[in-house]
Amino acid sequence: MRLLVSGGGTGGHIYPALALIDAVRKKEPSTEVLYVGTHKGLENKIVPDAGIPFKTIQIQGFKRSLSLENFKTVYLFLKSVRTAKKYLREFKPDVVVGTGGFVCGAVVYAAARMGIPTFIHEQNSVAGVTNKFLSHFVDKIGISFTEAINNFPAEKVVFTGNPRAQQVAGMKPSGRLKEYGLEPAKKTVLIFGGSRGARRINEATVESFSFLKDKSYQILFVTGSVHFDKIKNMIGTDIPKNIVVEPYIPDMPSILPEISCIVGRAGATSLAEITALGLPSILVPSPYVTNDHQTHNAQSLVSVHAAEMIREKDLDGRVLADTIDKLMSDDELQKAMGENAKKAGTTDAADRITKILEQLITEAHK
Repeated sequence: MRLLVSGGGTGGHIYPALALIDAVRKKEPSTEVLYVGTHKGLENKIVPDAGIPFKTIQIQGFKRSLSLENFKTVYLFLKSVRTAKKYLREFKPDVVVGTGGFVCGAVVYAAARMGIPTFIHEQNSVAGVTNKFLSHFVDKIGISFTEAINNFPAEKVVFTGNPRAQQVAGMKPSGRLKEYGLEPAKKTVLIFGGSRGARRINEATVESFSFLKDKSYQILFVTGSVHFDKIKNMIGTDIPKNIVVEPYIPDMPSILPEISCIVGRAGATSLAEITALGLPSILVPSPYVTNDHQTHNAQSLVSVHAAEMIREKDLDGRVLADTIDKLMSDDELQKAMGENAKKAGTTDAADRITKILEQLITEAHK
């Protein structure tokens, strides 16, 4: 198979793409892959570091208000479509996959116009602007939340789940908690606001220290590198013995099998990992994302009793501490939430998508 993948801007678009590439290569080792992203997005570092051939195009998103920048956006889109067609003619893919972000808009659109089989994947419960646009041109659409079906032409939609879940589903405890001075045998709460951290979650966590000290469980608090110095200054030397504060955890998924409960945002990648491993969670959706999609993501787990949700406007140290303690002091509740989380996810999404791609290629060659 010759597979061209495009998606970028955030890890939520990139990591599912890498998981899919990994699954396709495992099934068909001779698969040749090209990834197209932008030089500004996270994919510019993550994809080459993964050893995947990488090319860039220049593109940007529309401003939601009237702006002269939108004229530049249209110009860059048309220019990027021409560049994408050049890459497509050179690489000659059998199928093209888009996983979201502005960059895949030009690439997948160009592929569809050239008659190349196309597939897009939507990670969130509310579809992004790019995928809504592309849905009119592509052959198939994979979704991770059933709620997303209403955003697309129903006849094109297939529920696949998130490929990221398949990567972490089989992970076992690695003993890495010892690296951070924690006891592997003790119940552990992980608090983190994503790779860059989340200011309000960090502040509420510091406020919660006085309520959470001396609990029977331990807490690994990951601030995000950007916020670490400020948080350390706020805390000083007064850190409870059962709490460890770190700026960043390399290869975060590898530590998740040792975690009893997660407190964090409700991004698609995080929820894929949570459901794949069957972890109870306390979700604080970011109110700053498009269409408030993290709240919708979180609600999908809350509605099946797989998670608790705290809206950021309601978050403070006491609320956070009470919610954590309610969960961590009830073994039956933890078990039930974990089981419900596992039922809510899928662990074969990448395999499902691989089959769809193979079908698209077969149909194109008839």
